[in-house]
Amino acid sequence: MAIAQSFGRRSRPAWTLALTGVAFFMVALDALVVVTALPAIQRDLHASLSMLEWTVNAFTLAFAAGIITAAALGDRLGRRRIFTIGLSVFTVASAACALAPTAGSLIAARALQGLGAAMVMPLSLTILASTFPPERRGAIVGIWGGIGGLAVASGPLIGGAVTQGLDWHWIFWVNVPIGIVATLLARVQLAESHGPTTRLDLPAAALVSGGAVAIVWGLIRTGDVGWSSGQVIAALTVGVVLMAGFLAWEWRATHPMLPLRLFTSRAFAAANATGFLMAGAITSAAFLMSQYFQFALGYSPLATGLRLLPWTATPLVIAPLAGALSDRIGPRRVLVVGMLLQGVGLAWIAAIATARVGYGGFIVPLIVAGIGISMAIPIAPTVILSAVAPRDMGKASGVNSTLQRFGAAFAVAVAAAVFTANGHLGTPLSFTAGFRPALAVVAGLSVFGAATALAIGGRPRARLVAQTESVEIVAAAS
Repeated sequence: MAIAQSFGRRSRPAWTLALTGVAFFMVALDALVVVTALPAIQRDLHASLSMLEWTVNAFTLAFAAGIITAAALGDRLGRRRIFTIGLSVFTVASAACALAPTAGSLIAARALQGLGAAMVMPLSLTILASTFPPERRGAIVGIWGGIGGLAVASGPLIGGAVTQGLDWHWIFWVNVPIGIVATLLARVQLAESHGPTTRLDLPAAALVSGGAVAIVWGLIRTGDVGWSSGQVIAALTVGVVLMAGFLAWEWRATHPMLPLRLFTSRAFAAANATGFLMAGAITSAAFLMSQYFQFALGYSPLATGLRLLPWTATPLVIAPLAGALSDRIGPRRVLVVGMLLQGVGLAWIAAIATARVGYGGFIVPLIVAGIGISMAIPIAPTVILSAVAPRDMGKASGVNSTLQRFGAAFAVAVAAAVFTANGHLGTPLSFTAGFRPALAVVAGLSVFGAATALAIGGRPRARLVAQTESVEIVAAAS
């Protein structure tokens, strides 16, 4: 029987929330903070356009490839242990990024950052959820999700401000002291916890990691060579075959890395589908709008980030409230309304966007979209964790994080393809011509996410999960 929490020492809830929130913020921020620093990096390191793209893509690939394996390692070797190792790797890699003398060494350091992020992201959620009782989980994960959502959406703003005010190296240096302190405090303030004591399934780890790399690489390459390219088709085909092999292996495994029985839960499957579309919508919308404000409307990176604040600043305020509301009325209604509002706000922006529109017209739809995504961010992972037994929380968190990375890569690839089919970067008018249909498609993904959320049960399962936890703890203690 799995032990949900070590009995020698318990985590302090306030410290757990603070440390997992800080770690999540660092990881989520670094997924996009480098975007607005790319021109400065290019000038300093004399990098080509393709090299610049890989400073972003290397992080994404390594991140997606390592999540499920890291979650399995956390269950077996200790969640706090793998979490702190991930923080250490991420911190060292950040210093290596700041010191990188060439574009190639920067790409390698970014890949190492991605591996550290893969260890931090799912385990931060698992550690947090196992520290608080189910009846408080929505509100607590709401705070965690608000911090992460703010980090993802404000990445271009922070990157622009640091690059413009200091130097591009500081977008990485700032992680180092924070990471060192967080690692030391995590070892002292967090209790160790484990999942089921099963052996590590190395063939499954190889299959899922290889499949993740192939699929994400294929999706990333569509922006350069198109969906019909032989290398894209080959990469996606290999990825699907490897993932199919992973599922077939797990179906027959005695101790699977990913128990497929989890997907028999309608709430688990629906919340993961919604999380896939949610991550895709917010990432691709940030990708498109940050460029629209610069290329079409002529704002600087810092000015662009400031003008997106009505959208990007809302998670810190709304997400905790949405989490608490879901604890009271159930997650389905909150998640459906949130995804719908996000879709309405983005569709509104797509409808009014021109090469000469004034900023004032964007404020209300940005707020609407911001409130919507702020409602959705904490609810999907809360539903996922509440739909499984405590022993499966690590695996469930890994699935959630992996599918969100896939969703982000998929949505950016789709948005880029739609943009390229309708416009280009040459002039403000040509950029707007591609931006409007691309953002409309992203809005459609959000609405589709609202539809998948309808399959989630109307009331939280806090009482059932609490009973399950009590049974496991009593059994483990005996």
